[in-house]
Amino acid sequence: MVKESRKRNSSLSKSYVAIFICMSSKAIHLELTFDLSTEAFLNALKRFISRRGAPSDVYTDNGTNFVGADRELKNLREISINTMRHDKVVDFSAQKGINWHFIPPHAPHFGGLWEAAVKAMKFHLKRVAGTASLMHDELQTILIQIEAVLNSRPMIPLSSDPNDHTYLSPAHFLIGDTFTAPAEPTLLDVKEGRLSRWQRVEQIKQHFWKKWHSEYLNQMQQRSKWKTNAPSLKPGDLVIMREDNIPQLCWPMARVEAVHPGADGVVRTATVKNTKGTYKRAASKLCPLLL
Repeated sequence: MVKESRKRNSSLSKSYVAIFICMSSKAIHLELTFDLSTEAFLNALKRFISRRGAPSDVYTDNGTNFVGADRELKNLREISINTMRHDKVVDFSAQKGINWHFIPPHAPHFGGLWEAAVKAMKFHLKRVAGTASLMHDELQTILIQIEAVLNSRPMIPLSSDPNDHTYLSPAHFLIGDTFTAPAEPTLLDVKEGRLSRWQRVEQIKQHFWKKWHSEYLNQMQQRSKWKTNAPSLKPGDLVIMREDNIPQLCWPMARVEAVHPGADGVVRTATVKNTKGTYKRAASKLCPLLL
């Protein structure tokens, strides 16, 4: 829900988030919309294309707004071809064209890629924002910061060099480097009534980072039942070190220098090295990035 003004008794209006995800790089883009109409989605699509470029193919479910957007773009393209008046038609629909693909009706599992992105954004946002009545610019700020958090996640190492601690993230496909965040004082334990509006926005973002960051690392360390052997750490592996109270958008990386298996041959401890020094850590505190 979004407040229409800063007045105390200002009315609330419902808002929505359009989620775009790249099928190759898994980069995520979030756009705030105010209804589920075709016009609102077309405006969100125009903003996306203006910032990220025109896609050749778009895959969606069978929502009426998506079907309407597909129909409108096709009509604009036919008009531009028939009349040759390109100056009145949006460039992305007239010159390049967008191939629209719909998944089968009543089969959301066909869109598992973007459904996972919806969960990553929505699951913790609902819990950290709660029933907060935010202005349009405040909610937009939170969404863009959440977008940066999701796109900062490490995916694979950039090289096998044991002295290289860099990793590949969706941010590399957007800006060519990792995302960074300015240093901010922690507001996690401050009561909401003592915060200004911009501090409340920062507090929501800090809560989101803390919860999502912890969940993402847990997913990277999922272990199957003992019926199958999980791969053990090896010297040279690039790992994320699970540390407490790390800065936002910061992923402490290290290389495994040596492993220390137990009597059963299972590696439960390893020696890792990063730019700050050499440390001995339990395997449960190390999340490997595999090529």
